[in-house]
Amino acid sequence: MLHTKRAYQAYNTSDGYRVLVDRLWPRGITKDKAHIDCWLKEIAPSAQLRKWFAHDPGKWEEFKKRYREELKDSVALPELVKIIKEKKVVTLVYAAKDEVHNNAALLEEILSIKM
Repeated sequence: MLHTKRAYQAYNTSDGYRVLVDRLWPRGITKDKAHIDCWLKEIAPSAQLRKWFAHDPGKWEEFKKRYREELKDSVALPELVKIIKEKKVVTLVYAAKDEVHNNAALLEEILSIKM
């Protein structure tokens, strides 16, 4: 089972194995409070793509195309697939305020198709 959750939402044991999928650590969150089991920085969009997108919903469709292109060469994607196969429940943790237009939401969509 695969879920997404903002880093600022309360941790719950039902989250299962928590993977931070952002390149930057969430502002103002301590490691203890975050309950992150794995920080997979390499799965996050490149700094250039992240800055270009700037969480602008108007750029969402183009962001999805560009991010998918980046993921084609990613060594982290197979690593994440392996984690998902090994764990019963995995939560992709992200910091973005927008719960729809973010890399974790797209990863969940991509991985749901792959699995």
